[in-house]
Amino acid sequence: MNRPLRVLFLSVEVAPFAKTGGLGDVAGALPKALHQLGVDVRVCMPLYRSVARQHVSSDPVVPKFEVPLGAGSVAAAAYQGHLSYGLHEHESRPPGAAPTSHPTNNSEPSSVPIYFVDAPHYFDRDSIYGHHDDGERFLVYGRAALELCRSLDWAPDVVHCNDWHTGIVPNWLKTIYRDDPFFAGTASVYTIHNLAYQGLFDYHFLELAGLQQDGFPYPQIPELAHTVDLMGRGILYADAVNTVSERYAEEILTPEYGERLDPLLRDRRDRLFGILNGIDDEELDPAADPHLPTRFDAATLETRLQNKLALQREAGLPESPGIPVIGMIGRLSGQKGLDILLPVLDALLRRPLQLVLLGTGDEHYHYHLRQAQERHPHSAAVFLTFDTPLAQRIYGGSDIFLMPSRYEPCGLGQLIAMRYGNVPVVRTTGGLADTVQDCDPRAGRGNGFTFGPYDHLDLFAAVVRAEETFKHPDYWRTLQLRGMASDFSWSRSAQKYLDLYAKALEFQRQAT
Repeated sequence: MNRPLRVLFLSVEVAPFAKTGGLGDVAGALPKALHQLGVDVRVCMPLYRSVARQHVSSDPVVPKFEVPLGAGSVAAAAYQGHLSYGLHEHESRPPGAAPTSHPTNNSEPSSVPIYFVDAPHYFDRDSIYGHHDDGERFLVYGRAALELCRSLDWAPDVVHCNDWHTGIVPNWLKTIYRDDPFFAGTASVYTIHNLAYQGLFDYHFLELAGLQQDGFPYPQIPELAHTVDLMGRGILYADAVNTVSERYAEEILTPEYGERLDPLLRDRRDRLFGILNGIDDEELDPAADPHLPTRFDAATLETRLQNKLALQREAGLPESPGIPVIGMIGRLSGQKGLDILLPVLDALLRRPLQLVLLGTGDEHYHYHLRQAQERHPHSAAVFLTFDTPLAQRIYGGSDIFLMPSRYEPCGLGQLIAMRYGNVPVVRTTGGLADTVQDCDPRAGRGNGFTFGPYDHLDLFAAVVRAEETFKHPDYWRTLQLRGMASDFSWSRSAQKYLDLYAKALEFQRQAT
Protein backbone atom coordinates (compact mmCIF):
# COMPACT_ATOMS: atom_id res chain seq x y z
CA MET A 1 0.00 0.00 0.00
CA ASN A 2 1.59 3.24 -1.20
CA ARG A 3 -0.81 5.53 0.65
CA PRO A 4 -1.65 5.99 4.33
CA LEU A 5 -4.00 3.51 5.98
CA ARG A 6 -7.57 4.73 5.66
CA VAL A 7 -9.76 4.40 8.76
CA LEU A 8 -13.40 5.43 9.01
CA PHE A 9 -14.14 6.04 12.70
CA LEU A 10 -17.81 5.72 13.68
CA SER A 11 -19.22 6.99 16.96
CA VAL A 12 -22.55 8.61 17.84
CA GLU A 13 -20.73 10.78 20.37
CA VAL A 14 -17.59 12.77 19.63
CA ALA A 15 -16.23 15.38 22.04
CA PRO A 16 -16.43 18.34 21.90
CA PHE A 17 -19.39 18.22 19.51
CA ALA A 18 -21.65 15.81 21.44
CA LYS A 19 -20.84 13.89 24.59
CA THR A 20 -22.65 12.17 27.43
CA GLY A 21 -19.79 10.04 28.75
CA GLY A 22 -16.51 8.29 28.08
CA LEU A 23 -17.42 7.22 24.53
CA GLY A 24 -17.40 10.86 23.43
CA ASP A 25 -14.01 11.45 25.06
CA VAL A 26 -12.49 8.44 23.29
CA ALA A 27 -13.95 9.38 19.92
CA GLY A 28 -12.65 12.92 20.27
CA ALA A 29 -9.10 11.91 21.17
CA LEU A 30 -8.18 8.56 19.56
CA PRO A 31 -8.59 9.74 15.93
CA LYS A 32 -6.19 12.62 16.58
CA ALA A 33 -3.62 10.20 18.01
CA LEU A 34 -4.04 7.92 14.99
CA HIS A 35 -3.57 10.87 12.64
CA GLN A 36 -0.31 11.73 14.38
CA LEU A 37 0.85 8.20 13.54
CA GLY A 38 0.23 8.84 9.86
CA VAL A 39 -3.26 7.34 9.49
CA ASP A 40 -5.75 8.91 7.09
CA VAL A 41 -8.55 8.78 9.66
CA ARG A 42 -11.94 10.38 9.19
CA VAL A 43 -14.69 10.53 11.78
CA CYS A 44 -18.42 10.40 11.11
CA MET A 45 -21.26 11.23 13.52
CA PRO A 46 -24.87 12.44 13.33
CA LEU A 47 -25.60 16.16 13.04
CA TYR A 48 -27.57 16.68 16.22
CA ARG A 49 -29.41 19.88 17.04
CA SER A 50 -26.95 20.44 19.89
CA VAL A 51 -23.90 20.59 17.59
CA ALA A 52 -22.83 24.22 17.46
CA ARG A 53 -23.16 25.39 13.88
CA GLN A 54 -19.91 27.36 13.97
CA HIS A 55 -18.16 23.98 14.13
CA VAL A 56 -19.75 22.84 10.86
CA SER A 57 -19.08 23.95 7.28
CA SER A 58 -21.64 26.43 5.99
CA ASP A 59 -22.12 24.40 2.82
CA PRO A 60 -22.53 20.61 2.70
CA VAL A 61 -19.56 18.62 1.47
CA VAL A 62 -22.12 16.22 -0.03
CA PRO A 63 -25.42 18.06 -0.68
CA LYS A 64 -27.57 14.96 -1.07
CA PHE A 65 -27.23 11.20 -1.08
CA GLU A 66 -29.65 8.35 -0.55
CA VAL A 67 -29.54 6.07 2.50
CA PRO A 68 -31.33 2.72 1.99
CA LEU A 69 -33.95 2.00 4.64
CA GLY A 70 -36.28 -0.96 4.38
CA ALA A 71 -38.01 -0.93 0.98
CA GLY A 72 -37.19 2.73 0.42
CA SER A 73 -34.53 5.28 1.26
CA VAL A 74 -33.86 8.42 3.27
CA ALA A 75 -32.35 11.59 1.79
CA ALA A 76 -29.33 12.83 3.71
CA ALA A 77 -26.59 15.40 3.37
CA ALA A 78 -23.15 15.65 4.94
CA TYR A 79 -21.37 18.61 6.45
CA GLN A 80 -17.77 18.79 7.56
CA GLY A 81 -15.94 19.93 10.65
CA HIS A 82 -12.57 19.16 12.17
CA LEU A 83 -10.98 17.76 15.30
CA SER A 84 -8.12 20.12 16.11
CA TYR A 85 -4.97 19.80 18.15
CA GLY A 86 -4.30 21.88 21.23
CA LEU A 87 -6.34 22.99 24.22
CA HIS A 88 -9.79 24.16 23.10
CA GLU A 89 -8.46 24.97 19.63
CA HIS A 90 -11.87 24.02 18.23
CA GLU A 91 -13.26 27.15 19.86
CA SER A 92 -10.82 29.52 18.18
CA ARG A 93 -12.36 29.57 14.68
CA PRO A 94 -14.86 32.41 14.22
CA PRO A 95 -18.52 31.49 13.54
CA GLY A 96 -19.17 30.63 9.92
CA ALA A 97 -15.52 30.04 9.05
CA ALA A 98 -15.00 26.95 6.95
CA PRO A 99 -13.17 24.05 8.56
CA THR A 100 -10.14 22.40 7.07
CA SER A 101 -10.99 20.59 3.84
CA HIS A 102 -10.79 16.84 3.77
CA PRO A 103 -7.29 15.57 3.04
CA THR A 104 -6.02 14.27 -0.24
CA ASN A 105 -2.97 12.25 -1.07
CA ASN A 106 -1.23 15.50 -1.98
CA SER A 107 -1.85 17.49 1.17
CA GLU A 108 -1.33 16.90 4.86
CA PRO A 109 -4.31 18.03 6.98
CA SER A 110 -3.83 20.18 10.04
CA SER A 111 -6.68 18.37 11.77
CA VAL A 112 -8.84 15.27 11.55
CA PRO A 113 -11.87 15.64 9.26
CA ILE A 114 -15.23 14.89 10.85
CA TYR A 115 -18.36 14.42 8.75
CA PHE A 116 -21.81 15.14 10.15
CA VAL A 117 -24.72 13.15 8.73
CA ASP A 118 -27.64 15.52 8.30
CA ALA A 119 -31.01 13.76 8.35
CA PRO A 120 -33.16 16.22 10.31
CA HIS A 121 -36.10 13.87 10.84
CA TYR A 122 -33.81 11.61 12.87
CA PHE A 123 -31.24 13.90 14.45
CA ASP A 124 -32.71 17.40 14.80
CA ARG A 125 -33.99 16.69 18.32
CA ASP A 126 -33.50 17.98 21.83
CA SER A 127 -31.42 15.03 23.05
CA ILE A 128 -29.03 12.42 21.67
CA TYR A 129 -30.74 9.40 23.22
CA GLY A 130 -34.04 8.35 24.73
CA HIS A 131 -36.27 8.40 21.65
CA HIS A 132 -38.69 5.64 20.69
CA ASP A 133 -36.94 5.16 17.34
CA ASP A 134 -33.31 5.21 18.51
CA GLY A 135 -32.63 1.92 16.74
CA GLU A 136 -33.87 3.26 13.41
CA ARG A 137 -32.04 6.58 13.94
CA PHE A 138 -28.66 4.94 14.41
CA LEU A 139 -29.34 2.44 11.64
CA VAL A 140 -29.76 5.41 9.27
CA TYR A 141 -26.57 6.96 10.61
CA GLY A 142 -24.48 3.78 10.15
CA ARG A 143 -25.72 3.14 6.61
CA ALA A 144 -25.25 6.81 5.75
CA ALA A 145 -21.63 6.67 6.91
CA LEU A 146 -20.89 3.85 4.46
CA GLU A 147 -22.74 5.51 1.58
CA LEU A 148 -20.99 8.79 2.34
CA CYS A 149 -17.64 7.10 1.67
CA ARG A 150 -18.91 6.20 -1.79
CA SER A 151 -20.05 9.79 -2.40
CA LEU A 152 -16.58 11.04 -1.39
CA ASP A 153 -14.89 8.32 -3.48
CA TRP A 154 -12.88 7.41 -0.39
CA ALA A 155 -12.84 3.66 0.30
CA PRO A 156 -11.76 2.86 3.86
CA ASP A 157 -9.36 0.04 4.63
CA VAL A 158 -10.86 -0.29 8.12
CA VAL A 159 -14.20 0.76 9.55
CA HIS A 160 -13.80 1.23 13.30
CA CYS A 161 -17.19 0.87 15.01
CA ASN A 162 -17.95 1.79 18.61
CA ASP A 163 -20.63 0.34 20.91
CA TRP A 164 -24.11 -0.93 20.03
CA HIS A 165 -25.12 2.08 17.95
CA THR A 166 -22.77 0.94 15.16
CA GLY A 167 -22.96 -2.83 15.75
CA ILE A 168 -24.95 -3.38 12.56
CA VAL A 169 -22.13 -2.04 10.36
CA PRO A 170 -19.85 -5.13 10.54
CA ASN A 171 -22.98 -7.20 9.79
CA TRP A 172 -23.56 -5.17 6.61
CA LEU A 173 -19.93 -5.43 5.51
CA LYS A 174 -20.18 -9.23 5.70
CA THR A 175 -23.53 -9.41 3.87
CA ILE A 176 -24.97 -6.51 1.85
CA TYR A 177 -21.56 -5.03 1.01
CA ARG A 178 -19.65 -8.29 0.77
CA ASP A 179 -19.58 -8.34 -3.05
CA ASP A 180 -19.48 -4.55 -3.48
CA PRO A 181 -16.21 -3.69 -5.31
CA PHE A 182 -16.02 -0.35 -3.52
CA PHE A 183 -15.66 -2.08 -0.13
CA ALA A 184 -13.54 -4.98 -1.36
CA GLY A 185 -10.81 -5.47 1.22
CA THR A 186 -12.49 -3.31 3.89
CA ALA A 187 -12.12 -4.81 7.37
CA SER A 188 -14.10 -3.93 10.48
CA VAL A 189 -13.03 -3.41 14.08
CA TYR A 190 -15.64 -3.31 16.81
CA THR A 191 -14.89 -1.69 20.17
CA ILE A 192 -16.95 -2.58 23.24
CA HIS A 193 -17.00 0.37 25.62
CA ASN A 194 -19.68 -1.06 27.92
CA LEU A 195 -21.16 -4.49 27.32
CA ALA A 196 -24.21 -3.76 29.46
CA TYR A 197 -25.75 -1.51 26.79
CA GLN A 198 -26.53 -3.77 23.84
CA GLY A 199 -29.24 -2.26 21.63
CA LEU A 200 -32.08 -4.81 21.67
CA PHE A 201 -34.76 -4.73 18.95
CA ASP A 202 -37.27 -7.02 17.22
CA TYR A 203 -37.51 -8.55 13.75
CA HIS A 204 -38.80 -5.31 12.20
CA PHE A 205 -35.32 -3.85 12.72
CA LEU A 206 -33.87 -6.50 10.37
CA GLU A 207 -36.40 -5.50 7.70
CA LEU A 208 -35.34 -1.86 7.99
CA ALA A 209 -31.68 -2.91 7.83
CA GLY A 210 -32.24 -5.09 4.77
CA LEU A 211 -31.11 -8.14 6.69
CA GLN A 212 -34.36 -10.07 7.10
CA GLN A 213 -32.71 -13.10 5.52
CA ASP A 214 -29.99 -12.97 8.18
CA GLY A 215 -32.25 -14.14 11.00
CA PHE A 216 -31.07 -14.44 14.60
CA PRO A 217 -27.52 -15.84 14.51
CA TYR A 218 -27.02 -16.67 18.20
CA PRO A 219 -27.73 -20.42 18.57
CA GLN A 220 -25.47 -20.54 21.64
CA ILE A 221 -27.63 -17.92 23.44
CA PRO A 222 -31.26 -19.14 23.78
CA GLU A 223 -32.38 -15.85 25.37
CA LEU A 224 -31.60 -14.06 22.08
CA ALA A 225 -33.39 -16.53 19.82
CA HIS A 226 -35.87 -13.87 18.72
CA THR A 227 -34.03 -10.66 19.54
CA VAL A 228 -31.86 -8.39 17.43
CA ASP A 229 -28.90 -7.65 19.68
CA LEU A 230 -26.73 -5.05 17.95
CA MET A 231 -23.83 -5.48 20.38
CA GLY A 232 -23.95 -9.21 19.67
CA ARG A 233 -23.93 -8.62 15.92
CA GLY A 234 -20.91 -6.36 16.15
CA ILE A 235 -19.07 -9.06 18.09
CA LEU A 236 -20.17 -11.81 15.71
CA TYR A 237 -19.40 -10.15 12.38
CA ALA A 238 -16.45 -7.84 13.03
CA ASP A 239 -13.05 -8.99 11.83
CA ALA A 240 -11.55 -7.99 15.18
CA VAL A 241 -13.15 -7.03 18.50
CA ASN A 242 -11.64 -5.17 21.42
CA THR A 243 -12.58 -3.79 24.79
CA VAL A 244 -11.11 -0.75 26.49
CA SER A 245 -8.85 -2.53 28.97
CA GLU A 246 -7.06 -5.86 29.10
CA ARG A 247 -8.72 -6.88 32.37
CA TYR A 248 -12.22 -6.18 31.03
CA ALA A 249 -11.47 -8.29 27.94
CA GLU A 250 -10.88 -11.23 30.30
CA GLU A 251 -13.82 -10.45 32.58
CA ILE A 252 -16.46 -10.41 29.85
CA LEU A 253 -15.65 -14.02 28.98
CA THR A 254 -17.33 -14.99 32.26
CA PRO A 255 -21.06 -15.16 33.12
CA GLU A 256 -20.53 -12.61 35.91
CA TYR A 257 -19.49 -9.85 33.52
CA GLY A 258 -20.57 -11.22 30.13
CA GLU A 259 -24.11 -9.79 30.15
CA ARG A 260 -25.45 -12.98 28.45
CA LEU A 261 -23.01 -12.59 25.56
CA ASP A 262 -20.16 -14.51 27.20
CA PRO A 263 -20.83 -17.70 25.13
CA LEU A 264 -20.48 -15.67 21.93
CA LEU A 265 -17.39 -13.88 23.25
CA ARG A 266 -15.77 -17.19 24.19
CA ASP A 267 -16.46 -18.47 20.68
CA ARG A 268 -14.64 -15.42 19.29
CA ARG A 269 -11.92 -15.11 21.89
CA ASP A 270 -9.24 -15.47 19.18
CA ARG A 271 -10.55 -12.18 17.75
CA LEU A 272 -10.94 -10.42 21.14
CA PHE A 273 -8.30 -8.02 22.44
CA GLY A 274 -7.96 -5.47 25.23
CA ILE A 275 -6.55 -1.98 24.63
CA LEU A 276 -6.56 0.50 27.48
CA ASN A 277 -8.12 3.87 26.77
CA GLY A 278 -5.93 6.92 27.04
CA ILE A 279 -6.71 10.51 27.90
CA ASP A 280 -6.11 13.62 25.86
CA ASP A 281 -3.07 15.00 27.67
CA GLU A 282 -3.33 18.29 25.79
CA GLU A 283 -6.90 18.95 26.87
CA LEU A 284 -6.33 17.47 30.33
CA ASP A 285 -3.26 19.29 31.58
CA PRO A 286 -3.16 20.83 35.08
CA ALA A 287 -0.47 23.23 33.88
CA ALA A 288 -2.82 24.73 31.29
CA ASP A 289 -6.34 23.96 32.51
CA PRO A 290 -8.39 27.19 32.33
CA HIS A 291 -10.82 25.91 34.96
CA LEU A 292 -8.26 25.67 37.76
CA PRO A 293 -7.73 28.68 40.04
CA THR A 294 -4.05 27.77 40.25
CA ARG A 295 -2.28 25.84 37.51
CA PHE A 296 0.51 23.47 38.44
CA ASP A 297 2.71 20.61 37.32
CA ALA A 298 4.92 18.04 39.02
CA ALA A 299 7.63 20.64 39.64
CA THR A 300 5.19 23.06 41.31
CA LEU A 301 2.99 20.55 43.10
CA GLU A 302 3.01 22.55 46.32
CA THR A 303 0.84 25.23 44.64
CA ARG A 304 -1.92 22.63 44.19
CA LEU A 305 -3.00 23.38 47.77
CA GLN A 306 -4.55 26.65 46.55
CA ASN A 307 -6.95 24.63 44.39
CA LYS A 308 -7.95 22.55 47.39
CA LEU A 309 -8.73 25.59 49.51
CA ALA A 310 -10.69 27.14 46.63
CA LEU A 311 -12.67 23.91 46.21
CA GLN A 312 -13.51 23.83 49.91
CA ARG A 313 -14.76 27.42 49.68
CA GLU A 314 -16.82 26.69 46.57
CA ALA A 315 -18.33 23.61 48.22
CA GLY A 316 -19.16 25.48 51.41
CA LEU A 317 -16.87 23.29 53.50
CA PRO A 318 -14.41 24.43 56.17
CA GLU A 319 -11.05 25.38 54.67
CA SER A 320 -8.44 23.04 56.10
CA PRO A 321 -5.20 21.92 54.42
CA GLY A 322 -4.87 19.01 56.86
CA ILE A 323 -8.25 17.36 56.20
CA PRO A 324 -8.27 15.09 53.14
CA VAL A 325 -10.90 15.94 50.54
CA ILE A 326 -12.41 12.99 48.67
CA GLY A 327 -13.64 13.73 45.16
CA MET A 328 -16.18 11.60 43.33
CA ILE A 329 -17.40 12.35 39.79
CA GLY A 330 -19.64 10.34 37.53
CA ARG A 331 -22.95 8.69 36.85
CA LEU A 332 -24.83 7.89 40.05
CA SER A 333 -25.77 4.27 39.53
CA GLY A 334 -25.24 0.86 41.03
CA GLN A 335 -22.47 0.15 38.54
CA LYS A 336 -20.45 3.01 40.00
CA GLY A 337 -20.50 1.55 43.52
CA LEU A 338 -23.12 3.79 45.14
CA ASP A 339 -24.85 0.77 46.66
CA ILE A 340 -21.75 -0.11 48.69
CA LEU A 341 -20.88 3.51 49.47
CA LEU A 342 -24.22 4.49 51.02
CA PRO A 343 -24.13 1.92 53.87
CA VAL A 344 -20.82 3.38 55.16
CA LEU A 345 -21.22 6.99 54.10
CA ASP A 346 -22.31 8.28 57.52
CA ALA A 347 -19.42 6.47 59.20
CA LEU A 348 -16.95 7.97 56.73
CA LEU A 349 -18.33 11.48 57.11
CA ARG A 350 -17.92 11.28 60.87
CA ARG A 351 -14.19 10.85 60.31
CA PRO A 352 -11.80 13.80 59.76
CA LEU A 353 -12.37 14.00 55.99
CA GLN A 354 -14.59 15.77 53.48
CA LEU A 355 -16.49 14.57 50.40
CA VAL A 356 -17.24 16.58 47.26
CA LEU A 357 -19.45 14.62 44.87
CA LEU A 358 -20.56 15.63 41.37
CA GLY A 359 -22.93 13.69 39.16
CA THR A 360 -26.45 12.72 38.21
CA GLY A 361 -28.23 9.43 37.94
CA ASP A 362 -30.86 7.39 39.73
CA GLU A 363 -33.23 9.42 41.88
CA HIS A 364 -32.82 6.84 44.64
CA TYR A 365 -29.18 7.86 45.02
CA HIS A 366 -30.01 11.55 44.67
CA TYR A 367 -32.32 11.30 47.68
CA HIS A 368 -29.86 9.47 49.92
CA LEU A 369 -26.96 11.75 49.00
CA ARG A 370 -29.02 14.86 49.74
CA GLN A 371 -29.94 13.36 53.10
CA ALA A 372 -26.27 12.64 53.89
CA GLN A 373 -25.34 16.22 53.04
CA GLU A 374 -28.03 17.54 55.38
CA ARG A 375 -26.77 15.31 58.20
CA HIS A 376 -23.11 16.27 57.61
CA PRO A 377 -23.12 19.86 56.26
CA HIS A 378 -19.49 20.44 57.29
CA SER A 379 -18.21 17.22 55.70
CA ALA A 380 -20.22 16.66 52.51
CA ALA A 381 -21.01 18.75 49.44
CA VAL A 382 -23.18 17.11 46.78
CA PHE A 383 -23.65 18.66 43.33
CA LEU A 384 -26.39 16.76 41.49
CA THR A 385 -25.58 18.11 38.05
CA PHE A 386 -23.05 17.76 35.24
CA ASP A 387 -20.58 20.64 35.27
CA THR A 388 -17.31 20.24 33.37
CA PRO A 389 -15.50 23.23 34.93
CA LEU A 390 -16.44 22.03 38.42
CA ALA A 391 -15.31 18.53 37.54
CA GLN A 392 -11.89 19.88 36.61
CA ARG A 393 -11.70 21.80 39.90
CA ILE A 394 -12.54 18.59 41.78
CA TYR A 395 -9.82 16.69 39.91
CA GLY A 396 -7.33 19.47 40.61
CA GLY A 397 -8.36 20.25 44.19
CA SER A 398 -9.39 17.09 46.01
CA ASP A 399 -6.78 14.79 47.54
CA ILE A 400 -8.40 11.38 47.07
CA PHE A 401 -10.46 10.24 44.08
CA LEU A 402 -13.01 7.52 44.82
CA MET A 403 -14.17 4.97 42.17
CA PRO A 404 -15.67 1.91 43.92
CA SER A 405 -17.23 0.50 40.71
CA ARG A 406 -18.93 -2.86 40.52
CA TYR A 407 -17.49 -3.14 37.01
CA GLU A 408 -15.53 -0.62 34.96
CA PRO A 409 -14.58 -1.38 31.33
CA CYS A 410 -11.80 1.20 31.50
CA GLY A 411 -12.61 4.26 33.53
CA LEU A 412 -11.23 7.67 32.69
CA GLY A 413 -11.77 9.31 36.05
CA GLN A 414 -8.87 7.57 37.75
CA LEU A 415 -6.57 8.45 34.82
CA ILE A 416 -7.51 12.12 34.90
CA ALA A 417 -7.25 12.16 38.69
CA MET A 418 -3.68 10.84 38.66
CA ARG A 419 -2.65 13.33 35.99
CA TYR A 420 -3.98 16.05 38.30
CA GLY A 421 -2.08 14.82 41.38
CA ASN A 422 -5.11 13.12 42.89
CA VAL A 423 -4.59 9.72 44.55
CA PRO A 424 -7.26 7.14 43.56
CA VAL A 425 -9.13 4.65 45.73
CA VAL A 426 -10.66 2.01 43.43
CA ARG A 427 -12.03 -1.49 43.32
CA THR A 428 -9.84 -3.94 41.38
CA THR A 429 -12.02 -4.49 38.32
CA GLY A 430 -11.59 -3.82 34.61
CA GLY A 431 -9.48 -0.81 33.71
CA LEU A 432 -9.24 0.23 37.36
CA ALA A 433 -7.22 -2.91 38.06
CA ASP A 434 -5.04 -2.26 35.00
CA THR A 435 -4.13 1.29 36.00
CA VAL A 436 -4.13 1.56 39.81
CA GLN A 437 -1.63 -0.44 41.86
CA ASP A 438 -2.13 -0.70 45.59
CA CYS A 439 0.50 1.24 47.47
CA ASP A 440 3.12 -0.71 49.38
CA PRO A 441 5.53 1.61 51.25
CA ARG A 442 7.93 -1.20 52.11
CA ALA A 443 8.25 -2.37 48.52
CA GLY A 444 8.27 1.21 47.21
CA ARG A 445 5.51 0.72 44.69
CA GLY A 446 1.91 1.70 44.11
CA ASN A 447 0.01 4.76 42.96
CA GLY A 448 -3.26 4.40 44.88
CA PHE A 449 -5.40 2.25 47.14
CA THR A 450 -7.42 -0.76 46.00
CA PHE A 451 -9.90 -3.26 47.36
CA GLY A 452 -11.18 -6.50 45.84
CA PRO A 453 -14.52 -7.80 47.14
CA TYR A 454 -17.53 -5.73 46.17
CA ASP A 455 -18.39 -5.04 49.79
CA HIS A 456 -19.05 -1.89 51.80
CA LEU A 457 -16.63 -2.85 54.58
CA ASP A 458 -13.79 -3.36 52.11
CA LEU A 459 -14.55 0.04 50.58
CA PHE A 460 -14.53 1.61 54.05
CA ALA A 461 -11.18 0.03 54.91
CA ALA A 462 -9.56 1.27 51.67
CA VAL A 463 -10.72 4.85 52.27
CA VAL A 464 -9.47 4.75 55.86
CA ARG A 465 -6.07 3.49 54.64
CA ALA A 466 -5.89 6.45 52.26
CA GLU A 467 -6.98 8.85 54.99
CA GLU A 468 -4.30 7.57 57.36
CA THR A 469 -1.63 7.69 54.66
CA PHE A 470 -2.54 11.30 53.90
CA LYS A 471 -1.17 12.17 57.37
CA HIS A 472 2.33 11.45 55.99
CA PRO A 473 2.85 14.30 53.52
CA ASP A 474 6.22 13.20 52.16
CA TYR A 475 4.95 9.76 51.23
CA TRP A 476 1.68 11.22 49.95
CA ARG A 477 3.63 13.43 47.59
CA THR A 478 5.46 10.33 46.36
CA LEU A 479 2.11 8.76 45.46
CA GLN A 480 1.01 11.94 43.72
CA LEU A 481 4.19 12.15 41.65
CA ARG A 482 3.97 8.48 40.65
CA GLY A 483 0.49 9.06 39.34
CA MET A 484 1.48 12.23 37.51
CA ALA A 485 4.44 10.44 35.91
CA SER A 486 2.26 7.65 34.46
CA ASP A 487 1.86 7.65 30.70
CA PHE A 488 -1.85 7.40 29.98
CA SER A 489 -1.67 9.42 26.78
CA TRP A 490 -3.35 8.16 23.63
CA SER A 491 -0.07 7.77 21.72
CA ARG A 492 0.74 4.36 23.20
CA SER A 493 -2.83 3.08 22.87
CA ALA A 494 -3.10 4.41 19.32
CA GLN A 495 -0.12 2.29 18.30
CA LYS A 496 -1.93 -0.76 19.68
CA TYR A 497 -4.97 0.15 17.59
CA LEU A 498 -2.72 0.28 14.53
CA ASP A 499 -1.62 -3.26 15.35
CA LEU A 500 -5.27 -4.26 15.79
CA TYR A 501 -6.15 -2.82 12.38
CA ALA A 502 -3.41 -4.93 10.84
CA LYS A 503 -4.83 -8.03 12.53
CA ALA A 504 -8.34 -7.18 11.30
CA LEU A 505 -7.12 -6.77 7.73
CA GLU A 506 -5.35 -10.11 7.91
CA PHE A 507 -8.47 -11.81 9.33
CA GLN A 508 -10.52 -10.21 6.54
CA ARG A 509 -8.09 -11.45 3.85
CA GLN A 510 -8.19 -14.98 5.28
CA ALA A 511 -12.00 -14.98 5.12
CA THR A 512 -12.17 -14.01 1.41
